Amino acid sequence: MDRSSDAIYDEWLILRCQDGEVEALEELVGRWQPRLARHALRLTGRHEAAGDVMQEAWLAMVRGIGRLRDPAGFPAWAYRIVGHKCADWVRRRVRERGLEAEAVAAASVNGRMEAEEPDAERTDDIARLRAGLKRLPHEQRIVLTLHYLEAMAVADIAQCLDVAVGTVKSRLHHARHRLKESLERMERNHERTG
Repeated sequence: MDRSSDAIYDEWLILRCQDGEVEALEELVGRWQPRLARHALRLTGRHEAAGDVMQEAWLAMVRGIGRLRDPAGFPAWAYRIVGHKCADWVRRRVRERGLEAEAVAAASVNGRMEAEEPDAERTDDIARLRAGLKRLPHEQRIVLTLHYLEAMAVADIAQCLDVAVGTVKSRLHHARHRLKESLERMERNHERTG
């Protein structure tokens, strides 16, 4: 398996963090914060919540990085921690507000897809894609976003979610199929009304 120079550099930073080098930790945070924050935003659906979750996640990572046996496992380990902290946030939200429907909506994929000046057709496509993703079960939505938006390998997703590789492959297969059906149904409805 070929490893990228970025992955090797991250592993070196982690080893330095494990030796207590503050500068290495600062650099690691700088390199990983944007990716992990996007993941938190997709899971919580709220910028403020994603920020809070990331603070908790980084605290947990700083406390636990010394116990990370394989520096190459950092990405999956970090995404798993962020996922757990987001799940904690959703549970707290349900308890605090008693609004299960809002918690489900907050857990949906709601990250922003940025474009310089999107045209109407592209905006429509993005809206349909978001709507299709929201209709997927949570487990399928997560594997799709990790695989396609975060470019994670199936094995890394399995480690991140603490499930078997076959489970990830199955979820990806079913998610693609359901998303395709959902998008085709929305397209037919759009053609009838448009």
